[in-house]
Amino acid sequence: MSLYLIGDLQGCDAPLQRLLDKLAFSPSRDTVYFLGDLVNRGPASDRVLRRLMGYGDAARCLLGNHDLHLLAAAHGARKPSRKDTLACVLEAPDRDAMLQWLCHQRMAIRENLFGRELLMVHAGVLPQWSADQAMALAAEVEAKLRSPDSADFYQAMYANLPVQWSDGLGGMDRLRMIVNALTRLRFCTDDGVMDFDSTGSADTAPAGFGPWFNVAGRQTRDTTLAFGHWSTLGWLGRDDVLAMDTGCVWGGCLSALQISAGNGTAWQTELIQVTCEQAQKPGE
Repeated sequence: MSLYLIGDLQGCDAPLQRLLDKLAFSPSRDTVYFLGDLVNRGPASDRVLRRLMGYGDAARCLLGNHDLHLLAAAHGARKPSRKDTLACVLEAPDRDAMLQWLCHQRMAIRENLFGRELLMVHAGVLPQWSADQAMALAAEVEAKLRSPDSADFYQAMYANLPVQWSDGLGGMDRLRMIVNALTRLRFCTDDGVMDFDSTGSADTAPAGFGPWFNVAGRQTRDTTLAFGHWSTLGWLGRDDVLAMDTGCVWGGCLSALQISAGNGTAWQTELIQVTCEQAQKPGE
């Protein structure tokens, strides 16, 4: 049995097939954690979703901002933009099955792998949140996604406020803050004020901000964090941070990290990549 982490797919099914072939992946034997942004911008979001649905429990998936965007568009809460490639899902005869499966995926996953804790999110975890709190807050959003009033949630999901967490937040402000942190976060201040304007590499942070995972004393510092979302950051493999978005949709690579048992609580890891055809150009 092999365990893998795979970064942002964004509807790029052909590179995914090549990567899985390179891994000799078997859904009856192996497990893959997909770190969100399964759909959009690439040419085959429908094929990606059907593939992952067919893998059953062998594919354990997070929701990213593009996945939530698809659900919002399906509920009439958001119009697809000119950059979107979601029609293949929204107009598919099996659209309802794909959307139902998608809304039951996770906002955060926490596993003990070979004696070491791994917390997986699409984008980031605020420095004030512990791993326990991040999982509890993710569960609040998951429950809303599956509730009868989920359409109201999608209508109110799009905003950049509030920018700073408080345990006293309630209602849509609370849910929106959780979604923005888990699916959009790149830069924040030491006290957790989020910035959503900057999308460059780690060394392009606005004054007073830095990458969320570099905040000194963040509550998850003793937990390894795996995430995607940040293609301009690229691959980052630290003891405490695994960044997996290597820009497949932009013509970069699609990456898988194989994790296997090491000595004690140490992991053995191997980064495996395939090159990707460019589906969109950055900035277009």
